[in-house]
Amino acid sequence: MIIDCHGHFTSEPAAFRDHRDAQVAYAEGCASKPEPYQGVPDDELRTIVEANQLRLQRERGTDVTILSPRASGMGHHVPGEAAAIAWAQLSNDTVGRIADLFPDHFVAACQLPQTVDGGLDAAVAEVERCVEAGFVACNVNPDPSGGAWTAPPLPDPWWDPLWNALERLDVPAMIHASASTRPAVHTTGAHYLAADTAVFMQLIGSDLFQRHPGLRLVIPHGGGAVPYHWGRYRGIAHKNDVLDGFERLRDNVFFDSCVYHQAGIDLLLRVIGPGNVLFGSELLGAVAGEDPETGGAFDDTRRYLEAAGLDEPDLRRVFEGNARRVYPRLDTRLVARATARAEGARV
Repeated sequence: MIIDCHGHFTSEPAAFRDHRDAQVAYAEGCASKPEPYQGVPDDELRTIVEANQLRLQRERGTDVTILSPRASGMGHHVPGEAAAIAWAQLSNDTVGRIADLFPDHFVAACQLPQTVDGGLDAAVAEVERCVEAGFVACNVNPDPSGGAWTAPPLPDPWWDPLWNALERLDVPAMIHASASTRPAVHTTGAHYLAADTAVFMQLIGSDLFQRHPGLRLVIPHGGGAVPYHWGRYRGIAHKNDVLDGFERLRDNVFFDSCVYHQAGIDLLLRVIGPGNVLFGSELLGAVAGEDPETGGAFDDTRRYLEAAGLDEPDLRRVFEGNARRVYPRLDTRLVARATARAEGARV
């Protein structure tokens, strides 16, 4: 089985996006309160997914995708907790319905109603609501401001209510920024990668995993600059006499394979190791289109992993085993689906 740990619902219909635009305009005081939105009808949602995410899943030979709302659309910089809650619930309920419509192909991960100036009570409540509905993970934005970096670093005790909830629920968090609010900083080409890198640096020398030993964090996009500058981070840890703790980060921190060239994947696997890398493609996400040098799709990351020279056990870990270990609720769901199919076949 091939499990994609990083997928987004990025093919929302126009009415869905129009509602969000109206919601943002209201939150920013530029328009009246929008009319209630009933969501995407099941038939339309099924058609959209079959023509996009599911089509590519089948073409590329993957099996299950952990699907979350569009990352750049989370919009945590938009003012007001009420708007953040309403948007998170609509977005999460939509991906939850996709998982219900295609239970053999998708499982859901949620966005959180974070805000620049708000606390974490609403985020905890939303992750609890979503896990009860069958979600297996959440996305956490380390910078709700979209580039001002006004939030405390992730090891700060300010975040403890959320980390306590994730440990109690036994769900991991993917550390995923939302859109950049800075014209000079491109969202997918700079802001996301900078956030990945900044968060890893926050973890070095911190006591986060001593306080929260059951917390598991997935840093996407291959870790940003982390694998390329591994020696820099080891050197910083050594200089600050925390090298032992630095090495133990592997117990709690994992990276996905959303790196869109062979040399990058090879480096990721060599530096981080196949025990801490999860297959991810970011479909439908940052880098679409065909690479003119190879003739393959940039974001078809399966082919890079298969060409990386891993032996069969390590390749299986990256494609399936690590995801089942990091996302235990996903593993439980997959086992239950397999058992149900086997029992149905016996009948």
